[in-house]
Amino acid sequence: MDDDLSQRPATLAAVCRRARAGLQPFEFALAEFLDRCYLETDPVRRRAMIEERPEPAETIERDAVLGAIGEHLHRRWRLPGDPPAWTDEPHRFLRLPLFPDGANATKAWLIADSPMAFRRRMIFTEAEPLRRARMPQDERWWTYETLRSGLRPEMMRTV
Repeated sequence: MDDDLSQRPATLAAVCRRARAGLQPFEFALAEFLDRCYLETDPVRRRAMIEERPEPAETIERDAVLGAIGEHLHRRWRLPGDPPAWTDEPHRFLRLPLFPDGANATKAWLIADSPMAFRRRMIFTEAEPLRRARMPQDERWWTYETLRSGLRPEMMRTV
């Protein structure tokens, strides 16, 4: 098991194990996992990081979020094969919509902007919900950043 706190979690399932065991809050473990995932450049190894089925979470919202994260990482980074089968388990979907707190004024925007993996689970978020500083800056990233900030890539790069 890779639940050594001196290392970032190597799998999405390890994120859940750490949170369940009280070793780290879910959000911190997820952030560390995403950093590790984004540093991995081999699509096959990156795929292996989401392949293991996370155990059911404490809440239906967390289960749905995990399904969305696994599917989104697979689709967003064009990983080999189909999304992991566990992401389609029935308990990985919500029956009622989930918006960020205080999103009343932006609900329409979130509905339109949410990636498919999140939207089909009725989770509404921004276009890059798993954005981190270590996230590879591909064409899609630059397009979204330009739309979001109004700054073009050449304005954002530093020498």
